[in-house]
Formats: sequence, C-alpha cells, structure tokens
Amino acid sequence: MKELELGPIQTEFAEMLWDMGPVGSGELVKLCGEKFGWKKSTTYTVLKTLEKKGIFKNENGTVKPILSREEYYAERSGQAVEDLFQGSLPAFVAAFVSKQKLSDQEVEELIQIIRENR
Repeated sequence: MKELELGPIQTEFAEMLWDMGPVGSGELVKLCGEKFGWKKSTTYTVLKTLEKKGIFKNENGTVKPILSREEYYAERSGQAVEDLFQGSLPAFVAAFVSKQKLSDQEVEELIQIIRENR
C-alpha cells in the first residue's frame, strides 16, 4: 500500500482539488498562484507528489481525483489503526475514549455504525 500521509500544505492543496472537482492544469496553476503564491513549477511538484501517492491524476491537462476525500480519509484512518494499534480497532477506540467520555448520542451513533457494518 502506498504511503498516503500528507503534510499540511499538501493537505490544503488536496482539499482545494476535492472541492473543485476536475480542473484544467492551467486553471490550477492560476489558482495556486493566487491562493498559495506558488509558481507553476511548485504547483506541478506538489501535484506530482499527490499523483505518486495515487490520490490525483493529471490526464490530458485535466486534474482529477483517483481517491475521493472520503476514500482518502478512510485509508488514512486504516493506516493509523494499523500503525499505532497493530490493526486493533477496539484498542484504538479504547485509547480514544480513555481521555474523553462519549456522549449518549455518540455511543448510539457508534452502535449504529457497528450494526450496519457487521
């Protein structure tokens, strides 16, 4: 599996791309110049990094997501559980709730998620 971790700037760039949907690479360069103060080369360098990670692709001058925002964050969450808790979701949940208590509504939502994904 490819390493999907992104730095803060890469994350902001990816979020912008997900919000925009498919975008022409020329338009992307213009937007990144306005938003980040980047030159064309910087935009393409960051884009290339996200392409290597399998998150976006630049095909015929149009940048498109390979992974949706939801798919990306689901993969990242799975990686975190694997890396930090040896793949144990119960260990992850136990660590998470050890520092903060869940509301009744949160407990009910988690129970519903578990029922739907059995």
